[in-house]
Amino acid sequence: MPTYNAPTRDLQFVLHDVLKVHESPIPGFDDLAEDFTGAVLEEAAKISRDVLAPLNVVGDKEGCKLENGVVTTPTGFKKAFDEVRLGGWYGMDMDPEYGGQGMPIVLNTAIGEMMSSANMAFAMYGGLTHGAASAIYAHGSDQQKQTYLPNMATCEWTGTMNLTEPHCGTDLGLMRTKAEPQEDGSYKITGQKIFISAGEHDMSENIIHLVLAKIVGGPEGIKGVSLFIVPKYMVNEDGSLGARNGVAVGNIEEKMGIHGNSTCVMNYDGATGFLLGEEHKGMRAMFTMMNEARLGVGMQGLAQASVAYENAVAYAKDRLQGRDVTGAKNPDGPADPLIVHPDIRRSLMDQKSFVEGGRAFILWSAMMIDQAHRDGDKDADGLISLLTPVVKGFLTDKGFDMTIQAQQVYGGHGYIEEWGMSQFARDARIAMIYEGANGVQALDLVGRKLAADGGKPAMAFFEMVKGFIGENKEDEAMKDFIEPLKDASKDLQACMMYFMQNGMKNPNAALAGSNDFLHLFGYVCLGLMWGQMAKAANIALAAGTSEEAFYQNKLTTGRYFMARMMPAIKMHRARIESGPETVMALDAEAF
Repeated sequence: MPTYNAPTRDLQFVLHDVLKVHESPIPGFDDLAEDFTGAVLEEAAKISRDVLAPLNVVGDKEGCKLENGVVTTPTGFKKAFDEVRLGGWYGMDMDPEYGGQGMPIVLNTAIGEMMSSANMAFAMYGGLTHGAASAIYAHGSDQQKQTYLPNMATCEWTGTMNLTEPHCGTDLGLMRTKAEPQEDGSYKITGQKIFISAGEHDMSENIIHLVLAKIVGGPEGIKGVSLFIVPKYMVNEDGSLGARNGVAVGNIEEKMGIHGNSTCVMNYDGATGFLLGEEHKGMRAMFTMMNEARLGVGMQGLAQASVAYENAVAYAKDRLQGRDVTGAKNPDGPADPLIVHPDIRRSLMDQKSFVEGGRAFILWSAMMIDQAHRDGDKDADGLISLLTPVVKGFLTDKGFDMTIQAQQVYGGHGYIEEWGMSQFARDARIAMIYEGANGVQALDLVGRKLAADGGKPAMAFFEMVKGFIGENKEDEAMKDFIEPLKDASKDLQACMMYFMQNGMKNPNAALAGSNDFLHLFGYVCLGLMWGQMAKAANIALAAGTSEEAFYQNKLTTGRYFMARMMPAIKMHRARIESGPETVMALDAEAF
Protein backbone atom coordinates (compact mmCIF):
# COMPACT_ATOMS: atom_id res chain seq x y z
CA MET A 1 0.00 0.00 0.00
CA PRO A 2 1.32 3.47 -0.84
CA THR A 3 2.18 5.95 1.90
CA TYR A 4 1.86 9.71 2.25
CA ASN A 5 4.02 12.12 4.22
CA ALA A 6 3.15 15.76 3.59
CA PRO A 7 5.88 18.10 2.25
CA THR A 8 5.53 20.55 5.14
CA ARG A 9 9.13 21.77 4.92
CA ASP A 10 8.76 22.58 1.26
CA LEU A 11 5.44 24.32 1.84
CA GLN A 12 7.05 26.46 4.53
CA PHE A 13 9.92 27.27 2.18
CA VAL A 14 7.52 28.57 -0.49
CA LEU A 15 5.34 30.46 1.99
CA HIS A 16 8.13 32.18 3.89
CA ASP A 17 11.39 32.12 1.90
CA VAL A 18 9.83 32.75 -1.50
CA LEU A 19 6.44 34.47 -1.03
CA LYS A 20 7.37 35.99 2.35
CA VAL A 21 3.75 35.86 3.44
CA HIS A 22 4.67 36.94 6.97
CA GLU A 23 5.99 40.27 5.58
CA SER A 24 3.13 40.94 3.14
CA PRO A 25 0.98 44.07 3.62
CA ILE A 26 -2.11 42.15 2.44
CA PRO A 27 -4.76 42.44 5.21
CA GLY A 28 -4.77 39.34 7.41
CA PHE A 29 -1.31 38.18 6.40
CA ASP A 30 0.19 39.46 9.63
CA ASP A 31 -1.35 36.32 11.18
CA LEU A 32 0.89 34.11 9.04
CA ALA A 33 3.93 33.97 11.28
CA GLU A 34 6.23 31.05 10.53
CA ASP A 35 5.50 29.32 13.84
CA PHE A 36 1.76 29.62 13.24
CA THR A 37 1.74 28.29 9.68
CA GLY A 38 4.13 25.54 10.74
CA ALA A 39 1.79 24.38 13.49
CA VAL A 40 -1.25 24.46 11.20
CA LEU A 41 0.52 22.57 8.43
CA GLU A 42 1.82 19.92 10.84
CA GLU A 43 -1.69 19.26 12.14
CA ALA A 44 -3.08 19.07 8.61
CA ALA A 45 -0.24 16.73 7.70
CA LYS A 46 -1.13 14.38 10.56
CA ILE A 47 -4.77 14.22 9.53
CA SER A 48 -3.78 13.68 5.90
CA ARG A 49 -1.34 10.90 6.79
CA ASP A 50 -3.21 9.13 9.57
CA VAL A 51 -6.90 9.66 8.72
CA LEU A 52 -7.30 10.33 5.00
CA ALA A 53 -4.48 8.42 3.30
CA PRO A 54 -5.46 5.01 4.75
CA LEU A 55 -8.94 5.47 3.26
CA ASN A 56 -7.69 6.25 -0.24
CA VAL A 57 -7.42 2.62 -1.33
CA VAL A 58 -10.63 1.78 0.56
CA GLY A 59 -12.54 4.40 -1.41
CA ASP A 60 -11.01 3.21 -4.66
CA LYS A 61 -11.95 -0.44 -4.10
CA GLU A 62 -15.37 -0.01 -2.49
CA GLY A 63 -16.67 3.05 -4.32
CA CYS A 64 -20.07 4.52 -3.46
CA LYS A 65 -23.27 2.49 -3.48
CA LEU A 66 -26.81 3.54 -4.48
CA GLU A 67 -29.70 1.59 -2.98
CA ASN A 68 -33.31 2.78 -2.91
CA GLY A 69 -32.31 6.37 -3.61
CA VAL A 70 -29.72 6.45 -0.82
CA VAL A 71 -25.99 6.78 -1.52
CA THR A 72 -23.55 5.19 0.93
CA THR A 73 -19.94 6.36 0.91
CA PRO A 74 -17.02 3.93 1.44
CA THR A 75 -16.21 2.45 4.84
CA GLY A 76 -14.67 5.04 7.15
CA PHE A 77 -15.50 8.08 5.02
CA LYS A 78 -18.29 9.42 7.25
CA LYS A 79 -16.23 9.09 10.42
CA ALA A 80 -13.27 10.80 8.78
CA PHE A 81 -15.49 13.53 7.37
CA ASP A 82 -16.83 14.27 10.85
CA GLU A 83 -13.30 14.39 12.26
CA VAL A 84 -12.13 16.87 9.61
CA ARG A 85 -15.34 18.88 9.93
CA LEU A 86 -15.17 19.12 13.73
CA GLY A 87 -11.54 20.23 13.44
CA GLY A 88 -12.71 23.32 11.58
CA TRP A 89 -10.66 22.54 8.49
CA TYR A 90 -13.43 23.16 5.98
CA GLY A 91 -14.01 26.78 6.97
CA MET A 92 -10.37 27.86 7.23
CA ASP A 93 -10.58 30.76 4.78
CA MET A 94 -14.29 31.53 5.01
CA ASP A 95 -15.75 34.70 6.52
CA PRO A 96 -15.91 34.57 10.35
CA GLU A 97 -19.33 36.25 10.14
CA TYR A 98 -20.64 32.94 8.83
CA GLY A 99 -18.59 30.57 10.97
CA GLY A 100 -15.29 30.51 9.09
CA GLN A 101 -11.85 31.24 10.49
CA GLY A 102 -10.93 34.03 8.07
CA MET A 103 -7.51 32.65 7.16
CA PRO A 104 -5.93 33.61 3.81
CA ILE A 105 -6.62 31.45 0.77
CA VAL A 106 -2.90 30.78 0.36
CA LEU A 107 -2.80 28.84 3.65
CA ASN A 108 -5.99 26.97 2.78
CA THR A 109 -4.45 26.01 -0.56
CA ALA A 110 -1.41 24.51 1.16
CA ILE A 111 -3.74 22.46 3.36
CA GLY A 112 -5.79 21.50 0.33
CA GLU A 113 -2.76 20.09 -1.46
CA MET A 114 -2.02 17.78 1.46
CA MET A 115 -5.56 16.50 1.78
CA SER A 116 -5.92 16.01 -1.96
CA SER A 117 -2.63 14.08 -2.11
CA ALA A 118 -3.80 11.89 0.73
CA ASN A 119 -7.27 11.21 -0.66
CA MET A 120 -8.46 13.18 -3.67
CA ALA A 121 -11.94 11.65 -3.85
CA PHE A 122 -12.57 12.41 -0.18
CA ALA A 123 -11.23 15.97 -0.38
CA MET A 124 -13.67 16.77 -3.18
CA TYR A 125 -16.69 16.73 -0.84
CA GLY A 126 -15.33 19.68 1.11
CA GLY A 127 -13.86 21.38 -1.94
CA LEU A 128 -17.15 21.49 -3.81
CA THR A 129 -18.90 22.80 -0.72
CA HIS A 130 -16.36 25.59 -0.48
CA GLY A 131 -16.96 26.56 -4.11
CA ALA A 132 -20.74 26.60 -3.72
CA ALA A 133 -20.44 28.66 -0.55
CA SER A 134 -18.17 31.15 -2.34
CA ALA A 135 -20.79 31.64 -5.06
CA ILE A 136 -23.51 32.26 -2.47
CA TYR A 137 -21.18 34.59 -0.57
CA ALA A 138 -20.42 36.61 -3.71
CA HIS A 139 -23.89 36.74 -5.27
CA GLY A 140 -26.46 35.80 -2.63
CA SER A 141 -28.81 38.04 -0.72
CA ASP A 142 -28.24 38.64 3.00
CA GLN A 143 -31.01 36.17 3.75
CA GLN A 144 -29.46 33.51 1.51
CA LYS A 145 -26.09 33.99 3.15
CA GLN A 146 -27.54 33.71 6.64
CA THR A 147 -29.60 30.67 5.65
CA TYR A 148 -26.88 28.58 4.02
CA LEU A 149 -23.35 29.73 4.77
CA PRO A 150 -22.97 28.94 8.49
CA ASN A 151 -23.78 25.26 7.94
CA MET A 152 -21.71 25.12 4.76
CA ALA A 153 -18.69 26.65 6.53
CA THR A 154 -18.76 23.71 8.95
CA CYS A 155 -19.75 21.21 6.25
CA GLU A 156 -22.78 20.12 8.24
CA TRP A 157 -24.36 20.92 4.89
CA THR A 158 -22.38 20.24 1.73
CA GLY A 159 -22.70 21.78 -1.73
CA THR A 160 -22.52 20.94 -5.42
CA MET A 161 -22.45 22.61 -8.82
CA ASN A 162 -24.86 21.39 -11.52
CA LEU A 163 -23.95 22.43 -15.07
CA THR A 164 -23.66 19.49 -17.45
CA GLU A 165 -26.60 17.74 -19.11
CA PRO A 166 -26.56 14.56 -21.23
CA HIS A 167 -26.55 16.55 -24.49
CA CYS A 168 -24.40 19.54 -23.48
CA GLY A 169 -21.18 20.08 -21.59
CA THR A 170 -19.09 23.06 -22.64
CA ASP A 171 -21.91 24.54 -24.76
CA LEU A 172 -24.24 25.35 -21.86
CA GLY A 173 -26.49 27.45 -24.08
CA LEU A 174 -28.01 24.14 -25.22
CA MET A 175 -29.26 23.20 -21.75
CA ARG A 176 -32.89 22.14 -21.32
CA THR A 177 -33.33 22.34 -17.55
CA LYS A 178 -36.10 24.87 -17.01
CA ALA A 179 -37.14 27.15 -14.17
CA GLU A 180 -40.78 28.19 -13.83
CA PRO A 181 -41.48 31.30 -11.72
CA GLN A 182 -43.87 30.89 -8.77
CA GLU A 183 -46.04 33.49 -7.05
CA ASP A 184 -43.96 33.35 -3.85
CA GLY A 185 -40.78 34.32 -5.74
CA SER A 186 -39.36 30.81 -5.92
CA TYR A 187 -38.98 28.69 -9.05
CA LYS A 188 -39.84 25.11 -10.00
CA ILE A 189 -36.74 23.46 -11.44
CA THR A 190 -37.19 20.56 -13.84
CA GLY A 191 -34.48 18.72 -15.76
CA GLN A 192 -31.57 16.32 -15.53
CA LYS A 193 -27.92 17.02 -14.71
CA ILE A 194 -25.04 14.56 -15.07
CA PHE A 195 -21.49 14.19 -13.73
CA ILE A 196 -22.46 15.87 -10.43
CA SER A 197 -19.62 15.27 -7.98
CA ALA A 198 -20.86 14.65 -4.41
CA GLY A 199 -24.41 14.92 -5.75
CA GLU A 200 -25.81 12.61 -3.07
CA HIS A 201 -24.14 10.99 -0.05
CA ASP A 202 -24.56 10.10 3.61
CA MET A 203 -22.03 12.45 5.23
CA SER A 204 -24.05 15.65 5.74
CA GLU A 205 -27.53 16.63 6.90
CA ASN A 206 -28.35 18.60 3.76
CA ILE A 207 -26.90 19.16 0.29
CA ILE A 208 -27.15 22.60 -1.30
CA HIS A 209 -27.21 22.24 -5.06
CA LEU A 210 -26.37 25.19 -7.30
CA VAL A 211 -28.22 24.52 -10.54
CA LEU A 212 -28.03 26.27 -13.90
CA ALA A 213 -31.42 26.48 -15.63
CA LYS A 214 -33.34 28.62 -18.10
CA ILE A 215 -36.28 30.68 -16.87
CA VAL A 216 -39.28 29.97 -19.05
CA GLY A 217 -39.77 32.77 -21.57
CA GLY A 218 -36.21 34.06 -21.19
CA PRO A 219 -33.62 34.69 -23.92
CA GLU A 220 -32.30 31.85 -26.05
CA GLY A 221 -28.86 30.35 -25.62
CA ILE A 222 -26.35 31.21 -22.95
CA LYS A 223 -27.94 34.65 -22.38
CA GLY A 224 -30.99 32.94 -20.89
CA VAL A 225 -29.15 30.92 -18.24
CA SER A 226 -29.78 31.64 -14.54
CA LEU A 227 -28.38 30.09 -11.36
CA PHE A 228 -30.54 28.66 -8.57
CA ILE A 229 -30.08 27.39 -5.03
CA VAL A 230 -31.88 24.06 -4.78
CA PRO A 231 -31.54 22.42 -1.34
CA LYS A 232 -32.01 18.68 -0.89
CA TYR A 233 -34.15 19.47 2.15
CA MET A 234 -36.08 22.71 2.42
CA VAL A 235 -34.90 25.03 5.18
CA ASN A 236 -37.51 26.40 7.60
CA GLU A 237 -37.49 30.01 8.82
CA ASP A 238 -35.91 28.94 12.11
CA GLY A 239 -33.07 27.18 10.25
CA SER A 240 -34.35 23.65 10.87
CA LEU A 241 -34.75 21.21 8.01
CA GLY A 242 -38.16 20.75 6.46
CA ALA A 243 -39.60 18.61 3.68
CA ARG A 244 -37.57 16.73 1.09
CA ASN A 245 -37.27 18.74 -2.12
CA GLY A 246 -38.02 17.38 -5.58
CA VAL A 247 -34.44 16.38 -6.34
CA ALA A 248 -33.22 12.79 -6.44
CA VAL A 249 -30.22 10.81 -7.59
CA GLY A 250 -30.90 8.74 -10.69
CA ASN A 251 -27.64 6.85 -10.91
CA ILE A 252 -24.01 6.78 -9.81
CA GLU A 253 -21.54 7.00 -12.68
CA GLU A 254 -18.99 4.18 -13.02
CA LYS A 255 -15.73 6.03 -13.49
CA MET A 256 -12.08 5.43 -14.28
CA GLY A 257 -11.02 6.93 -10.95
CA ILE A 258 -12.08 8.97 -7.88
CA HIS A 259 -14.33 6.05 -6.96
CA GLY A 260 -14.73 7.33 -3.41
CA ASN A 261 -16.63 10.38 -4.67
CA SER A 262 -20.28 9.92 -5.59
CA THR A 263 -20.55 11.26 -9.13
CA CYS A 264 -24.29 11.31 -9.76
CA VAL A 265 -27.02 11.76 -12.29
CA MET A 266 -29.39 14.22 -10.61
CA ASN A 267 -33.06 14.48 -11.52
CA TYR A 268 -35.00 17.66 -10.74
CA ASP A 269 -38.76 17.16 -10.85
CA GLY A 270 -40.43 20.46 -10.03
CA ALA A 271 -37.88 21.05 -7.28
CA THR A 272 -38.11 24.35 -5.43
CA GLY A 273 -35.25 26.65 -6.29
CA PHE A 274 -34.26 30.19 -5.37
CA LEU A 275 -32.60 32.58 -7.80
CA LEU A 276 -28.96 33.29 -6.93
CA GLY A 277 -27.91 36.65 -8.32
CA GLU A 278 -29.73 38.20 -11.27
CA GLU A 279 -32.07 36.63 -13.81
CA HIS A 280 -30.27 35.45 -16.96
CA LYS A 281 -26.88 36.19 -15.36
CA GLY A 282 -26.25 32.68 -14.16
CA MET A 283 -22.90 32.22 -15.83
CA ARG A 284 -21.53 35.29 -14.08
CA ALA A 285 -22.44 33.79 -10.72
CA MET A 286 -21.38 30.27 -11.65
CA PHE A 287 -17.96 31.46 -12.78
CA THR A 288 -17.25 32.60 -9.22
CA MET A 289 -17.44 28.92 -8.35
CA MET A 290 -15.83 27.63 -11.53
CA ASN A 291 -12.76 29.90 -11.37
CA GLU A 292 -12.14 28.82 -7.78
CA ALA A 293 -12.72 25.21 -8.79
CA ARG A 294 -10.27 25.49 -11.69
CA LEU A 295 -7.51 26.59 -9.35
CA GLY A 296 -8.49 23.74 -7.03
CA VAL A 297 -8.32 21.27 -9.91
CA GLY A 298 -4.87 22.54 -10.86
CA MET A 299 -3.90 21.83 -7.28
CA GLN A 300 -5.31 18.29 -7.65
CA GLY A 301 -3.04 17.64 -10.62
CA LEU A 302 -0.06 18.80 -8.59
CA ALA A 303 -1.19 16.82 -5.53
CA GLN A 304 -1.42 13.49 -7.35
CA ALA A 305 1.97 14.05 -8.97
CA SER A 306 3.41 14.81 -5.52
CA VAL A 307 2.18 11.68 -3.77
CA ALA A 308 3.05 9.50 -6.78
CA TYR A 309 6.57 10.95 -6.79
CA GLU A 310 6.99 10.32 -3.06
CA ASN A 311 6.19 6.65 -3.52
CA ALA A 312 8.29 6.30 -6.67
CA VAL A 313 11.34 7.64 -4.80
CA ALA A 314 10.83 5.14 -1.98
CA TYR A 315 10.52 2.27 -4.45
CA ALA A 316 13.57 3.39 -6.48
CA LYS A 317 15.70 3.44 -3.33
CA ASP A 318 14.49 0.03 -2.15
CA ARG A 319 14.14 -2.05 -5.32
CA LEU A 320 17.34 -3.86 -6.36
CA GLN A 321 17.76 -4.19 -10.13
CA GLY A 322 20.96 -4.33 -12.18
CA ARG A 323 24.34 -2.75 -11.53
CA ASP A 324 25.51 0.84 -11.86
CA VAL A 325 27.56 0.94 -15.08
CA THR A 326 30.22 3.05 -13.31
CA GLY A 327 30.68 0.51 -10.55
CA ALA A 328 28.59 -1.33 -7.96
CA LYS A 329 26.97 0.89 -5.35
CA ASN A 330 25.66 -2.02 -3.28
CA PRO A 331 28.55 -4.49 -3.51
CA ASP A 332 27.32 -6.67 -0.66
CA GLY A 333 23.92 -7.16 -2.31
CA PRO A 334 22.84 -9.04 -5.44
CA ALA A 335 22.14 -5.78 -7.33
CA ASP A 336 22.08 -2.01 -6.96
CA PRO A 337 18.94 -0.01 -6.17
CA LEU A 338 17.03 1.41 -9.12
CA ILE A 339 17.91 4.98 -8.20
CA VAL A 340 21.53 4.56 -9.38
CA HIS A 341 20.43 4.28 -13.03
CA PRO A 342 20.50 7.51 -15.08
CA ASP A 343 17.11 7.01 -16.73
CA ILE A 344 15.43 6.46 -13.35
CA ARG A 345 17.18 9.60 -12.11
CA ARG A 346 15.89 11.50 -15.17
CA SER A 347 12.34 10.40 -14.45
CA LEU A 348 12.53 11.26 -10.75
CA MET A 349 14.11 14.65 -11.51
CA ASP A 350 11.35 15.40 -14.01
CA GLN A 351 8.84 14.67 -11.28
CA LYS A 352 10.63 16.46 -8.46
CA SER A 353 11.32 19.63 -10.46
CA PHE A 354 7.72 19.79 -11.70
CA VAL A 355 6.18 19.16 -8.29
CA GLU A 356 8.28 21.75 -6.47
CA GLY A 357 7.87 24.33 -9.22
CA GLY A 358 4.14 23.63 -9.46
CA ARG A 359 3.75 23.99 -5.71
CA ALA A 360 5.27 27.46 -5.82
CA PHE A 361 3.05 28.35 -8.79
CA ILE A 362 -0.20 27.30 -7.11
CA LEU A 363 0.64 29.06 -3.84
CA TRP A 364 1.69 32.24 -5.67
CA SER A 365 -1.62 32.11 -7.55
CA ALA A 366 -3.54 31.69 -4.30
CA MET A 367 -1.72 34.68 -2.83
CA MET A 368 -2.82 36.74 -5.82
CA ILE A 369 -6.44 35.83 -5.07
CA ASP A 370 -5.91 37.01 -1.50
CA GLN A 371 -4.44 40.24 -2.80
CA ALA A 372 -7.38 40.76 -5.15
CA HIS A 373 -10.03 39.94 -2.54
CA ARG A 374 -8.52 41.39 0.63
CA ASP A 375 -6.87 44.45 -0.90
CA GLY A 376 -9.33 45.10 -3.72
CA ASP A 377 -6.35 44.96 -6.07
CA LYS A 378 -7.70 44.99 -9.64
CA ASP A 379 -4.26 44.34 -11.14
CA ALA A 380 -3.90 41.16 -9.09
CA ASP A 381 -7.43 40.16 -10.10
CA GLY A 382 -6.57 40.65 -13.77
CA LEU A 383 -3.35 38.67 -13.46
CA ILE A 384 -4.93 35.68 -11.71
CA SER A 385 -7.75 35.70 -14.26
CA LEU A 386 -5.12 35.47 -17.00
CA LEU A 387 -3.26 32.67 -15.24
CA THR A 388 -6.26 30.56 -14.17
CA PRO A 389 -6.42 28.51 -17.40
CA VAL A 390 -2.63 28.02 -17.19
CA VAL A 391 -2.86 26.79 -13.59
CA LYS A 392 -5.70 24.44 -14.45
CA GLY A 393 -4.50 23.20 -17.82
CA PHE A 394 -0.74 22.99 -17.35
CA LEU A 395 -0.66 21.58 -13.82
CA THR A 396 -3.21 18.87 -14.64
CA ASP A 397 -1.69 17.88 -18.01
CA LYS A 398 1.81 17.68 -16.57
CA GLY A 399 0.58 16.34 -13.23
CA PHE A 400 -0.97 13.36 -15.01
CA ASP A 401 2.22 12.88 -17.03
CA MET A 402 4.20 12.74 -13.80
CA THR A 403 1.92 10.13 -12.22
CA ILE A 404 2.57 8.00 -15.30
CA GLN A 405 6.31 8.53 -14.92
CA ALA A 406 6.07 7.54 -11.26
CA GLN A 407 4.12 4.43 -12.23
CA GLN A 408 6.82 3.59 -14.79
CA VAL A 409 9.50 3.55 -12.09
CA TYR A 410 7.76 0.47 -10.65
CA GLY A 411 7.88 -1.42 -13.93
CA GLY A 412 5.29 -4.22 -13.96
CA HIS A 413 4.44 -3.62 -10.30
CA GLY A 414 3.18 -0.16 -11.27
CA TYR A 415 0.48 -1.85 -13.34
CA ILE A 416 -0.64 -4.04 -10.44
CA GLU A 417 -3.34 -2.56 -8.22
CA GLU A 418 -1.85 -3.62 -4.89
CA TRP A 419 1.01 -1.10 -5.28
CA GLY A 420 -1.38 1.84 -5.61
CA MET A 421 0.30 3.66 -8.49
CA SER A 422 -2.58 2.91 -10.83
CA GLN A 423 -4.96 4.81 -8.56
CA PHE A 424 -2.85 7.97 -8.63
CA ALA A 425 -2.87 7.91 -12.43
CA ARG A 426 -6.58 7.11 -12.67
CA ASP A 427 -7.54 9.77 -10.14
CA ALA A 428 -5.32 12.40 -11.77
CA ARG A 429 -6.87 11.76 -15.18
CA ILE A 430 -10.19 13.46 -14.37
CA ALA A 431 -8.44 16.73 -13.49
CA MET A 432 -7.65 17.24 -17.18
CA ILE A 433 -11.35 16.94 -18.03
CA TYR A 434 -13.67 18.48 -15.47
CA GLU A 435 -14.19 22.17 -14.67
CA GLY A 436 -13.59 22.85 -18.35
CA ALA A 437 -11.54 20.36 -20.38
CA ASN A 438 -7.97 21.49 -20.95
CA GLY A 439 -8.57 22.18 -24.63
CA VAL A 440 -11.24 24.66 -23.53
CA GLN A 441 -8.77 26.19 -21.06
CA ALA A 442 -6.35 26.76 -23.92
CA LEU A 443 -9.07 28.37 -26.06
CA ASP A 444 -10.07 30.58 -23.13
CA LEU A 445 -6.47 31.68 -22.64
CA VAL A 446 -5.84 32.55 -26.27
CA GLY A 447 -9.33 33.64 -27.28
CA ARG A 448 -10.28 35.71 -24.22
CA LYS A 449 -7.69 36.13 -21.52
CA LEU A 450 -4.75 37.47 -23.56
CA ALA A 451 -6.84 40.34 -24.91
CA ALA A 452 -8.76 41.01 -21.68
CA ASP A 453 -8.66 44.63 -20.49
CA GLY A 454 -6.76 45.64 -23.60
CA GLY A 455 -4.04 43.09 -22.88
CA LYS A 456 -3.08 44.81 -19.63
CA PRO A 457 -2.73 41.64 -17.49
CA ALA A 458 -0.60 39.94 -20.15
CA MET A 459 1.69 42.97 -20.37
CA ALA A 460 1.87 43.09 -16.57
CA PHE A 461 3.06 39.48 -16.53
CA PHE A 462 5.83 40.23 -19.01
CA GLU A 463 6.87 43.28 -17.01
CA MET A 464 7.02 41.13 -13.88
CA VAL A 465 9.29 38.62 -15.60
CA LYS A 466 11.39 41.41 -17.13
CA GLY A 467 11.72 43.07 -13.72
CA PHE A 468 12.90 39.86 -12.06
CA ILE A 469 15.44 39.29 -14.81
CA GLY A 470 16.69 42.86 -14.53
CA GLU A 471 17.11 42.64 -10.77
CA ASN A 472 19.22 39.49 -10.98
CA LYS A 473 21.06 39.60 -14.32
CA GLU A 474 24.35 40.66 -12.75
CA ASP A 475 24.24 37.95 -10.08
CA GLU A 476 26.56 35.16 -11.23
CA ALA A 477 24.85 32.69 -8.87
CA MET A 478 21.58 33.25 -10.77
CA LYS A 479 22.99 32.84 -14.27
CA ASP A 480 21.65 29.29 -14.73
CA PHE A 481 18.15 30.59 -14.02
CA ILE A 482 18.06 34.06 -15.54
CA GLU A 483 19.33 33.25 -19.02
CA PRO A 484 16.84 30.41 -19.72
CA LEU A 485 14.00 32.49 -18.28
CA LYS A 486 14.91 35.47 -20.46
CA ASP A 487 15.02 33.27 -23.55
CA ALA A 488 11.70 31.62 -22.65
CA SER A 489 10.01 34.97 -22.11
CA LYS A 490 11.08 36.05 -25.59
CA ASP A 491 9.55 32.89 -27.04
CA LEU A 492 6.28 33.54 -25.22
CA GLN A 493 6.13 37.11 -26.48
CA ALA A 494 6.97 35.99 -30.01
CA CYS A 495 4.05 33.57 -29.99
CA MET A 496 1.71 36.28 -28.74
CA MET A 497 2.90 38.48 -31.59
CA TYR A 498 2.28 35.64 -34.03
CA PHE A 499 -1.33 35.37 -32.80
CA MET A 500 -1.83 39.13 -33.10
CA GLN A 501 -0.44 39.25 -36.63
CA ASN A 502 -2.24 36.18 -37.95
CA GLY A 503 -5.24 35.55 -35.69
CA MET A 504 -7.41 38.35 -37.03
CA LYS A 505 -6.99 37.20 -40.63
CA ASN A 506 -7.39 33.53 -39.76
CA PRO A 507 -8.70 32.66 -36.27
CA ASN A 508 -7.48 29.09 -36.70
CA ALA A 509 -3.91 30.43 -36.62
CA ALA A 510 -4.44 31.16 -32.94
CA LEU A 511 -6.80 28.34 -32.06
CA ALA A 512 -4.66 25.59 -33.61
CA GLY A 513 -1.75 26.78 -31.48
CA SER A 514 -3.70 27.34 -28.29
CA ASN A 515 -2.75 24.09 -26.54
CA ASP A 516 0.93 24.62 -27.26
CA PHE A 517 0.66 28.22 -26.07
CA LEU A 518 -0.90 27.14 -22.77
CA HIS A 519 1.98 24.74 -22.15
CA LEU A 520 4.58 27.27 -23.23
CA PHE A 521 3.04 29.76 -20.79
CA GLY A 522 3.09 27.11 -18.06
CA TYR A 523 6.80 26.45 -18.51
CA VAL A 524 7.54 30.17 -18.32
CA CYS A 525 5.52 30.41 -15.09
CA LEU A 526 7.40 27.51 -13.52
CA GLY A 527 10.67 28.99 -14.79
CA LEU A 528 9.82 32.22 -12.99
CA MET A 529 9.00 30.24 -9.85
CA TRP A 530 12.32 28.39 -10.02
CA GLY A 531 14.12 31.69 -10.46
CA GLN A 532 12.47 33.04 -7.33
CA MET A 533 13.16 29.84 -5.40
CA ALA A 534 16.82 29.93 -6.47
CA LYS A 535 17.13 33.51 -5.28
CA ALA A 536 15.60 32.58 -1.91
CA ALA A 537 17.93 29.59 -1.59
CA ASN A 538 21.00 31.72 -2.38
CA ILE A 539 19.97 34.27 0.24
CA ALA A 540 19.58 31.54 2.86
CA LEU A 541 22.96 30.00 2.02
CA ALA A 542 24.69 33.38 2.13
CA ALA A 543 23.21 33.97 5.58
CA GLY A 544 24.75 30.75 6.91
CA THR A 545 21.68 28.54 7.29
CA SER A 546 21.77 25.35 9.35
CA GLU A 547 19.85 23.63 6.51
CA GLU A 548 22.53 23.93 3.86
CA ALA A 549 21.65 20.60 2.24
CA PHE A 550 17.99 21.59 1.79
CA TYR A 551 18.87 24.82 -0.01
CA GLN A 552 21.64 23.29 -2.11
CA ASN A 553 19.24 20.55 -3.21
CA LYS A 554 16.73 23.23 -4.15
CA LEU A 555 19.28 24.88 -6.42
CA THR A 556 20.29 21.55 -7.96
CA THR A 557 16.67 20.67 -8.71
CA GLY A 558 16.02 24.11 -10.17
CA ARG A 559 19.03 23.87 -12.47
CA TYR A 560 17.68 20.58 -13.75
CA PHE A 561 14.34 22.17 -14.56
CA MET A 562 15.93 25.07 -16.40
CA ALA A 563 18.30 22.82 -18.38
CA ARG A 564 16.09 19.81 -19.09
CA MET A 565 12.45 20.92 -18.92
CA MET A 566 12.44 24.49 -20.22
CA PRO A 567 13.71 23.52 -23.72
CA ALA A 568 10.22 22.10 -24.38
CA ILE A 569 9.28 25.73 -25.00
CA LYS A 570 11.16 25.64 -28.32
CA MET A 571 9.06 22.73 -29.49
CA HIS A 572 5.81 24.48 -28.55
CA ARG A 573 6.89 27.67 -30.31
CA ALA A 574 7.80 25.75 -33.48
CA ARG A 575 4.40 24.08 -33.51
CA ILE A 576 2.58 27.38 -33.06
CA GLU A 577 4.51 29.14 -35.80
CA SER A 578 4.01 26.22 -38.21
CA GLY A 579 0.49 27.57 -38.62
CA PRO A 580 -2.93 25.92 -38.79
CA GLU A 581 -2.72 24.52 -42.33
CA THR A 582 -1.56 21.00 -41.47
CA VAL A 583 -4.01 20.85 -38.54
CA MET A 584 -7.02 21.72 -40.70
CA ALA A 585 -5.96 20.24 -44.06
CA LEU A 586 -7.64 16.83 -43.82
CA ASP A 587 -11.32 16.63 -44.77
CA ALA A 588 -13.60 15.44 -41.97
CA GLU A 589 -14.59 12.42 -44.06
CA ALA A 590 -10.95 11.32 -44.21
CA PHE A 591 -10.59 10.76 -40.48
